[in-house]
Amino acid sequence: MTRRLVVFDVDGTLVDSQAHILGAMALAYAGQGLPVPGREAILNIVGLSLPQAFARLMPDGDALQIDALVAGYKSSFGTLRAADMSLMYPGAKEALETLGGQKDMLLGVATGKSRRGLDHVLSAHALEGFFHTTQVADDHPSKPDPSMLHACLAETGTSCGIMIGDTSYDIEMGRAAGFRTLGVAWGYHPVAELERAGADLVIDSYSALIPALDDIWSMA
Repeated sequence: MTRRLVVFDVDGTLVDSQAHILGAMALAYAGQGLPVPGREAILNIVGLSLPQAFARLMPDGDALQIDALVAGYKSSFGTLRAADMSLMYPGAKEALETLGGQKDMLLGVATGKSRRGLDHVLSAHALEGFFHTTQVADDHPSKPDPSMLHACLAETGTSCGIMIGDTSYDIEMGRAAGFRTLGVAWGYHPVAELERAGADLVIDSYSALIPALDDIWSMA
């Protein structure tokens, strides 16, 4: 039996963490006495690993400043997350349950979150048993480098897969790894960016996920 691998991004794809991301960014910048970037600029870097995200937001910042912002963000995000859990998008868990019930299906995660952050999400939403491989920013170069997806293939023994995400970084990573790609319209990058990055399809709700996956598999 051929095993099919489907890999999900987390922030903006499975979980709506926008409020926590914006809040943690504001606190991190305030802690360094710096002006906070605009909402659009912040959401545009979601998906990158934190050092790369801050380097893009502050191209003239030095290494010490970037390190301080990363530390401030991590601390603030943890505090905000403890006070108010980010919710999963409507239909996300049901879709995982449906996919997880298919004998030929393997599920994975490739996220810019830390291992600690991902573990919190999986625990908070009772998702620990859904994923056969979970790749995080602690262990890999930042998206769109394909390292995380190469590790997903190696850990599952599969030769190809579909990457699902809400940002151009997810789509570019998928294409670089030889994956088919599925964009989601409810996240942090506009649909036009997902299409420019080369998404095979873009969906606007989780109710469209299973048919879209079937369509993409038929492209292979």
